[in-house]
Amino acid sequence: MITAYALDIALGCFGLALILNLIRLATAPSLTDRILAVDTMTVNIIAIIVLTGLGSGSVLNLDAAILFALTGFVSTVAFCKYLLRGSIIE
Repeated sequence: MITAYALDIALGCFGLALILNLIRLATAPSLTDRILAVDTMTVNIIAIIVLTGLGSGSVLNLDAAILFALTGFVSTVAFCKYLLRGSIIE
């Protein structure tokens, strides 16, 4: 009973954080700020997926969260490398 309330509050907090990240993404002054906003959005989405998996009792959500984390990490590294060198593949 209390766990369900805690999950609802946590989902609401991460949902609010995701909305605030979208606002920051739209109003960011530089490209590096936008990359950081997208990376933070990835972390928030992973948390939402994990919390949804805890609420439903499904293990597949945790696998999806791991795949999303790996994809988010690789995309952040690729964006940063593009900013530093101008190309991704050398």
